[in-house]
Amino acid sequence: MSLSLYKKKRDFKQTAEPAGAVNTAKEKLIFVVQRHKASHLHYDFRLELNGVLKSWAVPKGPSLNPGDKRLAMMVEDHPYEYKDFKGVIPEGNYGAGIVEIWDKGTYTALKDDKDANDEKLLKAGLKSGNLKFVLKGKKLKGEFALVKIKNNYGDKDNVWLLIKHRDKYATDKKYDSEKETLKTSPINKLISKEKNLRKNDKPL
Repeated sequence: MSLSLYKKKRDFKQTAEPAGAVNTAKEKLIFVVQRHKASHLHYDFRLELNGVLKSWAVPKGPSLNPGDKRLAMMVEDHPYEYKDFKGVIPEGNYGAGIVEIWDKGTYTALKDDKDANDEKLLKAGLKSGNLKFVLKGKKLKGEFALVKIKNNYGDKDNVWLLIKHRDKYATDKKYDSEKETLKTSPINKLISKEKNLRKNDKPL
């Protein structure tokens, strides 16, 4: 898979984001969810496939409640090394803001035949717009699906839904990704600082 669009959007002399390359190592497939405070707060959901990280921006973050159908906008592929990226993207650069790792782990295809090839199934699911997988993270566990939906957003062809399957890890309680984030995280410290500035900004 090409990383040309990813590289085109970034100036690596200014940002510490990895330029990266396609990963050819044969190891367990990984996933990562990065919480990103840019022009707006959102979550970046990434699955390793074809040697890169297939990526979706999820405004409300993932959920363990099967009743939640989280909007997920597919974005450009990211390099494998991006799985470890956290820190500040400087002002003036694409995605400027703070990135922190919210969850990470490994994943497999959801399959009936245990001997079936994971990557083959995942590639077929991605192509068909119905990608089913099992996450093994610290926060996100069990079966999920990414389902591409018909175009209701103008000419956009990148609109998906991230959905939790009903299994032993699912919950019917309200799930808020923000409540699963440490209050002392870099982004939360920034948000708290911004709130205090607004609170103390009294009109003349």
